[in-house]
Amino acid sequence: MRFGLLIISTLIVIGCSQENSNMTSKTSVQDSVTKSDKTVLPPVADKIPYEIKTHEEVRIDDYYWMRDDSRSDPKVIEHLNLENRYADHMLSDSKDLQDKIFEEINSRLKKDDSTVPVFQRGYFYYRQFNGDMEYPVYIRKNAENGQEEILLDGNKMAEGKEYFAIGRYSISTNNNILAYSTDTISRRLYTIEFRDLTTDKMLDDKLENTSGQIVWANDNQTVFYIKKDLQTLLGYQVYRHKIGTPQSEDVLVYEEKDNTFYTGIGKTKDDALIYVYHSHTQKKGASYIDANKPESELIPFYPIEDGHEYSFQKNGDWFYVRTNWNAKNFRIMKTKIEDSQNRNKWQEVIAHNPDVFIQDYEVLKDYLVLAEKEQGKAQIRRVSLSTLDSNLLEFDDPVFVAMFTGNVNLETNKVRLFYSSMTTPSTYYDYDLDKQTRELLKQDEVLGGFHPSNYQSERISARSRDGVDIPVSIVYRKDKFKKDGTNPLYQYAYGSYGSSTEPYFSSSMLSLLDRGFVFVRAHVRGGQELGRHWYEDGKMFNKKNTFNDFIDVTKTLVEQKYGDPKRIFASGGSAGGLLIGAVINQAPELYLGVGAHVPFVDVVTTMLDESIPLTTNEFNEWGNPKNKDSYDYMLSYSPYDQVKKQDYPNILVTTGLHDSQVQYFEPAKWVAKLRDYKTDSNRLIFKTNMDAGHGGSSGRFRRNKERALEYAFFSSLAGINE
Repeated sequence: MRFGLLIISTLIVIGCSQENSNMTSKTSVQDSVTKSDKTVLPPVADKIPYEIKTHEEVRIDDYYWMRDDSRSDPKVIEHLNLENRYADHMLSDSKDLQDKIFEEINSRLKKDDSTVPVFQRGYFYYRQFNGDMEYPVYIRKNAENGQEEILLDGNKMAEGKEYFAIGRYSISTNNNILAYSTDTISRRLYTIEFRDLTTDKMLDDKLENTSGQIVWANDNQTVFYIKKDLQTLLGYQVYRHKIGTPQSEDVLVYEEKDNTFYTGIGKTKDDALIYVYHSHTQKKGASYIDANKPESELIPFYPIEDGHEYSFQKNGDWFYVRTNWNAKNFRIMKTKIEDSQNRNKWQEVIAHNPDVFIQDYEVLKDYLVLAEKEQGKAQIRRVSLSTLDSNLLEFDDPVFVAMFTGNVNLETNKVRLFYSSMTTPSTYYDYDLDKQTRELLKQDEVLGGFHPSNYQSERISARSRDGVDIPVSIVYRKDKFKKDGTNPLYQYAYGSYGSSTEPYFSSSMLSLLDRGFVFVRAHVRGGQELGRHWYEDGKMFNKKNTFNDFIDVTKTLVEQKYGDPKRIFASGGSAGGLLIGAVINQAPELYLGVGAHVPFVDVVTTMLDESIPLTTNEFNEWGNPKNKDSYDYMLSYSPYDQVKKQDYPNILVTTGLHDSQVQYFEPAKWVAKLRDYKTDSNRLIFKTNMDAGHGGSSGRFRRNKERALEYAFFSSLAGINE
């Protein structure tokens, strides 16, 4: 995200003639790729020099031509298809293993399954999976008579579509009208439609190009939604829609003029207020409307100001505010609505603790419940609103992830939690805050003979080169592991946006653990595992800490003999793909193979182009390269710009043609440049899903194809072919 004014004197000149800019690519590869052909060559992309002038410096991008926003240029599509054919050929020797792992992963999933029901306004709501069906069925059950009603059948809705996703759904406060959003392209542009549940008939209303969020006013006739910019895909306009009217007559309620903000909408648990939240990397806040008066004006809860992040939850006349005002790791305050804009009248409920990060919170009838991080470990704190006495909830694992889920009702003293650890499958509890007892609602059943006692998890620290200790979560199968430096090791990290890499259970990872792999999550700087400072130490001009941490974790794991130094693998996606790209430029010798998925690797060129989705929102994450100091720093680690003539590990790169967050041409260009520069004979595989976007394939079984592909790629390189 961006903060502040752009330096106008910074000029970006595209030094390419119109003739050159319209040139199409030429790619060459053998026309026939067969399993028996051992001499097949990789696609070689044409070099068409393209000058990008910034701060009087010129960079030559030989592969800029690969960008095609329409996704229809025949030469670009041909190149991607040739890469796919080459990938299939190069991976043909592991095809049987891919299929085997794919079947393993899917066989662990319970085919007939359902989520824990959530109660709201007289109904229990849940999703159900049936047999080999790819998509869930959304159901509600009447609490009085037990009658079930199918709201949405994702399988029927997905028929004939290569990609399909249900975004959100919301039901009017009188329970009579269903509003839901769908995406059939994977660009995260959702269409909202409506069905009358009393007649089971579709309404004529259809809202196009939305973020997918839907909030009902209390008149049961008005909905609020967010419209997206079709170029940047930024949701920036909040509209009010009246049932029975065309979208063209919808009323603009709020428009975000600052394109460094994200915009969202929601509703308080008591249905009293509809709110619009304004999210920036360095400032956050909200505005609200009376849900009983949907045509009223939007009112700021507290003005947006630089450096201040806050959110609120309503409980009766009080609003409980999570704020970083004079509190880097956040504190909880409360205020009446009439005093919300006078921060001096806010009252402190939970004081700031520099050693404890308040990550999230829930307000219930008589309790405040906090999700905290202390020394990188999760904890849930129960706080009495009447006495402010507090205590930590007890759990079974020393290191775990616990988060709130399904807490939609205010008039309760039970909090619902999602819980997991590296050896504990996804588990759902209702915790009675009065009795301080927990009720197990569900633990995901892992089929195929899984027993948690067969696996061991550890939490260690690795010393980074600047003297900072980096938390590391490790899991392995006990009878397959020897701490003698002989096990293959798979290391994963993300390290951006303050997104913490949690130590949760992965049933798919069992396919590697059972083959003797050690699995590691490195909690590098850039997340918030150790608090707000952990994020700030891994962003902007501290971004290289993220890469250094990852490398130094690898070295520590090898030194402590958790992994075979000749069989170390690394993986990351999106901003984690940037991490992988930077790491293999800096220390390629450490890794036998890496996976970079939908990788954000062309950092400078992308961040210079404000027409590309997400760019303007992230200037305060990466920097604005129109500023010289940011340009120099970003260029010094940008994976695409820093590709060198050196040996690289075996590399698997994946992307989706319709990716809305990291455009397909970033990894396509990166792979082309790597092919030209790398001095080794290791494998460089590039696979594009021509029907998907940032999240890969849709469907609960199909999406495991990509995971099985990587696991088989790594296993084969490790000499494990069964």
